[in-house]
Amino acid sequence: GNIVRSTDNGSSWDNATSPTANKLNEVTFANNTFVAVGESGYIIRSTDNGTNWNNVTSPEPWDLGGVVFNNSTLVAIGESGYIFRSTDNGTNWDNVTSPTTNHLYGVTFGNDTFVGVGYEGNIVRSTDNGINWDNATSPTANLLYKVTFGNNTFVAVGNSGNIVRSTDNGINWD
Repeated sequence: GNIVRSTDNGSSWDNATSPTANKLNEVTFANNTFVAVGESGYIIRSTDNGTNWNNVTSPEPWDLGGVVFNNSTLVAIGESGYIFRSTDNGTNWDNVTSPTTNHLYGVTFGNDTFVGVGYEGNIVRSTDNGINWDNATSPTANLLYKVTFGNNTFVAVGNSGNIVRSTDNGINWD
């Protein structure tokens, strides 16, 4: 549950008080709000630049591996394929129907598309603001941990040095 923050571009770091002792796996920034997710479904948020953090009620007690923000929606993904979304800066979260029961570990957003990755090379995507999700065909059966977006390309990394990419909004991967 450790949280550290910097107010001088990373030159020095201070501890922030965390409301949990659970492992936190990812943090994102959305509309002047930091949101972090972690083990046992923990979701915490800060509206004062990371100084103070508060627990948020999670829809399920499953481990959450990733969280990302587009211009209006936060999406968190995790164990057993759980996908949650929030449209109020992380105050309230709702379950979304997932196309997989595989653990999901990483999520990103680009070109109006959310992409999540996880166990057995599972890749999921949503093009309607995180409401509906489908599976994309993955070129690997190895676990994929994280995914990012840049220069019109999604790139995911995982076990055994696997790197996969998509240049068509997560439809096809090589």
